[in-house]
Amino acid sequence: MSSNKNALIRYKTLDKCLKNKYKKYTLEDLMEECSEALFEFEGKESFVSKRTVQLDLQNMRSEKFGYEAPIEVYERRFYRYSDPDYSIHQISVNENDLKAMNNAVQILKQFKDFSMFKDMNGVIQKLEDSIQSTNQKSIIHLDKNERLKGLEHIDTLYESILNKRVLNIKYKSFKAQESNQYIVHPQLLKEYNNRWFLICFHKTSILTLALDRIEEIFTEEKIEFIDKEFNSDRYFGEVIGVTVSETQRPQNVIFKVVTKHAPYVKTKPFHHSQEIMEEDEMGTTFKICVQLNFELERMILGLGEFITVLAPRKLKQRIHRSLKEAFKNYENENQ
Repeated sequence: MSSNKNALIRYKTLDKCLKNKYKKYTLEDLMEECSEALFEFEGKESFVSKRTVQLDLQNMRSEKFGYEAPIEVYERRFYRYSDPDYSIHQISVNENDLKAMNNAVQILKQFKDFSMFKDMNGVIQKLEDSIQSTNQKSIIHLDKNERLKGLEHIDTLYESILNKRVLNIKYKSFKAQESNQYIVHPQLLKEYNNRWFLICFHKTSILTLALDRIEEIFTEEKIEFIDKEFNSDRYFGEVIGVTVSETQRPQNVIFKVVTKHAPYVKTKPFHHSQEIMEEDEMGTTFKICVQLNFELERMILGLGEFITVLAPRKLKQRIHRSLKEAFKNYENENQ
């Protein structure tokens, strides 16, 4: 058990003792109560020292965790709360705290219609009622689209990842003429550009499946789940979007953005590796280190004539070819 978990159990135990009006607790009594509580949770002998309990009481008295507990020593040896109604689980909040909580509620409310958050509806309502924010309009709006195809699978996939269940997924990609069956070990749900994806292990590789292309999902009860401790930050660290190549190495992508639009790219970087190489009156030259994929090309094409790819040559040629094809769509517009 982690030290943080141990500390939480001790604080909870001390709180229970200190608010007990019908029993007197010495420091030794508190040590014994904490030791018993840890034994109950861990299932093995745990001895809480005098110094540990004294430090816990000091932390509860201080502002360190926001408790500021009114702990007093009476009759020179017994410990209790001077306020009989006090508990660390009933912390008062100031006006700034209420404003912060209200902002959080406004954000949560935007997710309550999502099927995977349906169990949160009651909690959100309780929070709203407790901070009296019902009549306040939302001042934060998140981009979402509940009508996206595939969202009906989120509940099943979420529960499967949480409970480590192997799935048999019937899937049809945009390029395929027929559906395929995949036995997968789901690891992560990822949203990119308002579209959801399942990241999973399939045989010996990692597979990315778009939720809007999933046709059916079945649970494989007889197959043991393989948990390889998937690290999403590392896996997606060298790409933009969700398309990851297991064989391609990241490359330095150098591009120039015209002066008028450069601030947008500075304040919203293409990738966390982005850095400025040069600035002049014509614009700003940036560098990122990523794999070359479809999402990168789409991001570059989205800036149209305001961006020029300088390197690598392969990417420059791809963008040039895409722009030539796009130009053909408008060649006969005035004829």
